[in-house]
Amino acid sequence: MAAPSSEAERQRDKERTRADILEVATREFADKGYTGARVDEIAARTSTTKRMIYYYFGGKEQLYLAVLERSYAAIRTLESQLDVEHLEPEEALRELAALTFDHHEAHPDFIRLVSIENIHHAEHLKQSAILAGLADPALGGLTRILQRGRAAGRFRADADPLDIHMLISSFCVFRLANRHTFQAIFSRDMLDPARRKHYREMLGDLVVGYLTAL
Repeated sequence: MAAPSSEAERQRDKERTRADILEVATREFADKGYTGARVDEIAARTSTTKRMIYYYFGGKEQLYLAVLERSYAAIRTLESQLDVEHLEPEEALRELAALTFDHHEAHPDFIRLVSIENIHHAEHLKQSAILAGLADPALGGLTRILQRGRAAGRFRADADPLDIHMLISSFCVFRLANRHTFQAIFSRDMLDPARRKHYREMLGDLVVGYLTAL
């Protein structure tokens, strides 16, 4: 008879199962929206059951919220880990903008989830226990960069960190969220690899150009 699993092994199994459910659920909700997604389908595509999903998350709404929290936490973790204190303010801003550009391009499901949650007027996200902590990583490092730039007399004095965050996000989100309609109308794929470097640099130029327009 095989020896019983240790508590640590059981915990690892639970964490792997939970992570597997969240990975599949992310794709399901991103593809079909909150209303169209089915827990039965998520269970069928994982190594678990619908009953086990309810055990881990409580229900469809709680699972969807966990997917949202996981998606937001990923970009916030990257933002909080970005080390740009040694860079000049302009270059630091370019690095921060490039981080958002790269993340959004690599995680199109995140863009779709954000769009879906906006359709629902953020009613699920407002219930999140981590909501209060979502703003700090996004604005903390950005605020410090702006402070350094203003202190050096290189950035405009009225620069608002939230405005800069919005400027960066709007460019990156538009590029992903409107890719297909933009291509249908203008015959240009904004995700064309040949234009990637151009758009990445263009974003940095936009942000730095606005801040240095004294």
